[in-house]
Amino acid sequence: MLRSIGIGLLLFICTVEVTAEPYPLDYWARRAAVSGVSLSPDGSKFALTRILVRGGNPIIEIYESDNLNREPERINADPMEFLPGVTWIDNDIFIFSARQQVREIIGGFNQGTYKYKNGIYDTSKRELGQIRQDYFSVVGLLPDKPNKILISTLEGIPDGMQAVARSIRPRAYWEYDTKRNRKKLLMRGQISLGNIRFDRDGNAITALGFDRGSDEFIYYWRPAGTKDWEEMYRIHEDSFESFRVAGIDPAAENHFFVIAHNGFDKLGVWSYDAKNKKFSDLIYRRNDVDADGLLYHSNRLANTDDVTGISWCKDKCYREFFDASEEALYRQLEALIPNADTISIGGRSKDGNTLIVRNTGPRDPGTYYLIRNGKVSTLSGRKPYLEHDQLAPVEYVEYEARDGKTIGGYVTMPKGEGPFPLVVMPHGGPFVDETVYYFDEWAQMLANNGYMVLQPQYRGSLKYGLEFYKSAFIDGSEAGHAMQDDKDDGALHLVKTGLVDRDRIAMFGWSYGGYAALIAASREDQIYQCAIAGAAVSDMRMQLNYYRYQLRGSQKIAQLSYRDGAVNPIDVAHKVNIPLLIVHGDSDQRVPLEHFDKYIDELDRAGISYKKLILEGADHFSNTLFYRHKISLYENMLEFLNNDCGLKKERATLASVGDAR
Repeated sequence: MLRSIGIGLLLFICTVEVTAEPYPLDYWARRAAVSGVSLSPDGSKFALTRILVRGGNPIIEIYESDNLNREPERINADPMEFLPGVTWIDNDIFIFSARQQVREIIGGFNQGTYKYKNGIYDTSKRELGQIRQDYFSVVGLLPDKPNKILISTLEGIPDGMQAVARSIRPRAYWEYDTKRNRKKLLMRGQISLGNIRFDRDGNAITALGFDRGSDEFIYYWRPAGTKDWEEMYRIHEDSFESFRVAGIDPAAENHFFVIAHNGFDKLGVWSYDAKNKKFSDLIYRRNDVDADGLLYHSNRLANTDDVTGISWCKDKCYREFFDASEEALYRQLEALIPNADTISIGGRSKDGNTLIVRNTGPRDPGTYYLIRNGKVSTLSGRKPYLEHDQLAPVEYVEYEARDGKTIGGYVTMPKGEGPFPLVVMPHGGPFVDETVYYFDEWAQMLANNGYMVLQPQYRGSLKYGLEFYKSAFIDGSEAGHAMQDDKDDGALHLVKTGLVDRDRIAMFGWSYGGYAALIAASREDQIYQCAIAGAAVSDMRMQLNYYRYQLRGSQKIAQLSYRDGAVNPIDVAHKVNIPLLIVHGDSDQRVPLEHFDKYIDELDRAGISYKKLILEGADHFSNTLFYRHKISLYENMLEFLNNDCGLKKERATLASVGDAR
């Protein structure tokens, strides 16, 4: 039930005395105090989600930009919880989303545990209502049509086409009247032409479809002033190359900016001639990492589709601008914001004079600022009780794997002098792009407690080009083989530098990272003193069966190839030779609890001791790990690392024990 309540709370910044002592685990376990700050189109007010008490659910607060000391309006969604961020329809009205957990027992793979609702709030009338349409996405605002927005809803998928539909995402597109709570159908997407992009006036301009006869994805465009779709590009579903329309190129008629390989190993930004179906100018491409994406004008209300630059990520994320005024704005913001790392503009008024700015980085969980008429006001931070100087710096390193391949990684440095105990923390996926330019709670919590953390970008990780990605599976699965060596070689590299104690190394991972931790615990050429496996895939064959009939094309090749032939943890469970802590949520929909149960049974049959932790009500994903889950996880992790692994013991003590053996 949604309701409005009238008490207020001033924005605040919590400060703590700088100390060398580790923060209480409570500081790490709390969910973001403030998130999703969103600015009204005229800049006169902004909304945010706030958690008032530890373990509580978010509420929405609405503030006046010219009077931050005035008590805000508050909206509570109890028993549901708000999702961060709102979408302003006009200067007074916004749309929001809320969710409620409806099941704790998972009946099948990828079965959701939450139900979602959408609501609308009028700040001028203080009226709150529900939108009758469930499960929609806001595609865009229609500034020339008051009270109207463009939304999309999921469509039914033809039998046998679910795998293709995940790429096409066929949706129906509607003009939604927020005043009358009604919608008008504009276009119904299909597999053949389904993922549609619109301009600010609600005109369809590009689309993506699938040709069932040739098994090719087809990109379409609609020439200005027509309603006819024309084909611009085809690519077979088995191709590992990418092609993505990212914006309109204003410098050339009928040209689009695309992010594509175009025969190269690394993704680049190109100008593409849609009329003649060919690549035109190369705008930007690097030899070391992929181009990440395009930058759009900070004033999306006045300059909706203007492309202002490109971004790419390696040691951190970088922006390279085409637009001198946008570059000057960001440089000015970097000079104004304390400890500026990665600055993002979360909202800008149509007149350009009011901005919501967020700074984030390894040593900033996220701090929000209001800039209005040249004045900078600090609003709040996501975790305002964590001080910049008490958080650990992160350094990017590169090292050589045993087969000669160059591997990148991120090292979170604890205070003090080495050699340090080390926790190797591989990312999940495995086929994801990880750049530690943001605040990483797990790595920072461990570093705050004296552990160095290595996050290796093992082969198969994205952003390093096609060859690096495909090397994880194209000539046979490297899961548990070379992908595992990459992680071990990173740890040994840090040992050689003198930063890490060879006798104090552990691995902790979640999902695929949990799989890697199980493999590490079973390796005969052992370099670890212990392992912590969270939400781990313990039986590759079982996980393979979940996916086998749900994927097509290059995704199927990658997912099935890397699993088929991988070292299977459950088959080598009897080889576990170090202390092992196994953690799993009992509502995990991506890696069901059956993985945990089957692996435990194998350890019991082999007579191998272990520790276990079940997180009640926790799903697979980070946004379902709540305060109670994190407190339990962090307490058990540190107790295990300190005592069962002995990682906090002095080096001399460990050496003497080793000599005694």
